[in-house]
Amino acid sequence: QVQLVESGGGLVQAGGSLRLSCRASGFMIWINGMGWYRQAPGKQRELVAGISQFGSTKYADSVKGRFTISRDNAKNMMYLQMNSLKPEDTAVYYCNRDPGEFPWGQGTQVTVSS
Repeated sequence: QVQLVESGGGLVQAGGSLRLSCRASGFMIWINGMGWYRQAPGKQRELVAGISQFGSTKYADSVKGRFTISRDNAKNMMYLQMNSLKPEDTAVYYCNRDPGEFPWGQGTQVTVSS
């Protein structure tokens, strides 16, 4: 059974950092392209960072240079290091395949105060 569990969110001041974690079960993350998505209130869910099965990465322009996606194949986990956070980064963050999708997890709330 596929399951995705996100953690590591919280409340942080602008300029601060957070590291999100994604625990995957029921499939191997390294044979899939994976991504971090976010959904802010009143907005559509968007892909902010992706990592291919070959390890290449991509980022939305809004987070490029501030966020870093990575994975630990041995632990079957994926991470998102978020630095220089801005209030506009406030959203619920999710991990999932990219492209395609498994059932969504509950996400982890990130709130950046100004």
